[in-house]
Amino acid sequence: MTSTIFLSSSLGLFPIATSTKNCDLGAKRSNFYCFIKERKEQRNVICACMTPTRNLGHDEFPGTRFTIRHGEAVGIIGPSGTGKSTILKIIAGLLAPDKGAVYIRGKKRSGLIGDDEISGLRIGLVFQSAALFDSLTVRENVGFLLYENSSMSDDQISQLVTEQLAAVGLKGVEERLPSELSGGMKKRVALARSIICDITKESIEPEVLLYDEPTAGLDPIASTVVEDLIRSVHAKAEDALGKPGKIASYVVVTHQHSTIRRAVDRLLFLHEGKIVWQGMTDEFTTSTNPIVQQFASGSLDGPIRY
Repeated sequence: MTSTIFLSSSLGLFPIATSTKNCDLGAKRSNFYCFIKERKEQRNVICACMTPTRNLGHDEFPGTRFTIRHGEAVGIIGPSGTGKSTILKIIAGLLAPDKGAVYIRGKKRSGLIGDDEISGLRIGLVFQSAALFDSLTVRENVGFLLYENSSMSDDQISQLVTEQLAAVGLKGVEERLPSELSGGMKKRVALARSIICDITKESIEPEVLLYDEPTAGLDPIASTVVEDLIRSVHAKAEDALGKPGKIASYVVVTHQHSTIRRAVDRLLFLHEGKIVWQGMTDEFTTSTNPIVQQFASGSLDGPIRY
């Protein structure tokens, strides 16, 4: 006799077929432990992209399926114009998919989600251009959210801004304007702004950070600094002050080989809006996928056309 049990999860129902006939005890135990492992992995999923589709006017981003788990450092790579930044903005809630869905901790995202709706989860986004307010000082840029939306005093915010800037290797720049900073320094200011949080509230540290081309336009040395900082704010590392990082998981959109090597552990390769390869970083250069091989070598010959 065979019965089917449906166990609910945040992403739907999982049918588990169980049989009391022609099944020995060892097989039952094996199936049980596989199920427990799958359920544990499912609980660790922070973000699940279920083929979100976006019409970009001149082109349609067809969408793809993947998950981001707690503790992961994920890179989304691929040629320019293939949909990397689009999927990042859909995850962040800045773009709504026309079809498909994105789930954040099992809650279907239909735009920006308030912290109270997803148990305190914060998703930070570091823009490619840094996106600093030109008329505000570094202190005002980094502390902008807290000045506008917290009960903290100005002195508390100012002290916290100084600490966050020091955590990304910047000191004595609080009163400068963005125009007085180098490209690499602007990127670090943007990173400090993305990880600052209201210390009067519980569970408000960003759990996920999204980086859109964090080393674009930087020289090799400045790129290395930023790549190391991305690693340092991860919970598995230490920041410039020697304190444990706060970010549980992060996703980096990039096409820079140095960023791929230094800043991420798992890679998703997007081509024409679809994942054509995924694997660990150390498998990237040895992949037999012709699209990945062409991208890694920089050859003009291959399936990628410009």
